Amino acid sequence: MIEQQIRTWEVLDQQVLDLMSQVPREEFVPAPYRDLAFADTCIPLDHGQCMMLPRVEARMLQALQIEPDERVLEVGTGSGFVTALLARLGAHVTSIEIHDSLRSDAQRKLEAHGIGNLELHTGDASHGWQQGAPYDAIAVTGSLPVLDARFQNDLAIGGRLFVITGQEPAMEALLITRTSESQWATDSLFETVLPPLVGVEKPERFVL
Repeated sequence: MIEQQIRTWEVLDQQVLDLMSQVPREEFVPAPYRDLAFADTCIPLDHGQCMMLPRVEARMLQALQIEPDERVLEVGTGSGFVTALLARLGAHVTSIEIHDSLRSDAQRKLEAHGIGNLELHTGDASHGWQQGAPYDAIAVTGSLPVLDARFQNDLAIGGRLFVITGQEPAMEALLITRTSESQWATDSLFETVLPPLVGVEKPERFVL
């Protein structure tokens, strides 16, 4: 997976490559899909959710450049795999999951791997999560049809937000960095497709 899918997708950060190989992704995948743990596919989770593609997970980590002393917010715990990766990089992770059964399952897996520098909450963070803000890094693991400025406002100065915006077939991964109290810089990273975050409203389409 590392050589064929991730490194070839412009992931050159050795720390990220090492981390992807050290955290056992197959142990966070639902049992029926364990054989697909390293496949280039979105693995289904309960409640109609899915895991991000491994290459998208890696590009996200590379873009966020999380430092060991930083506090991270994850919107959408899902399987807990990305949570584990974020926790290995930063000082503390706050992860929010709207489905309590997914949160509890992820909690069990993370505890089994001895990952303790995190807290998981059941809640709706589709419009930001002010509790504990500001954060040094925010990872949104579902897409947003339209970027909600409240995510940007939850960043500390110098903080980075990874988010995928738009609707199929045109979605764009963005890295947004807060440069001052009232300014943000936006970098377009790549195009991809990701199911929308639960709780966000889709904008009305104009029909001619």
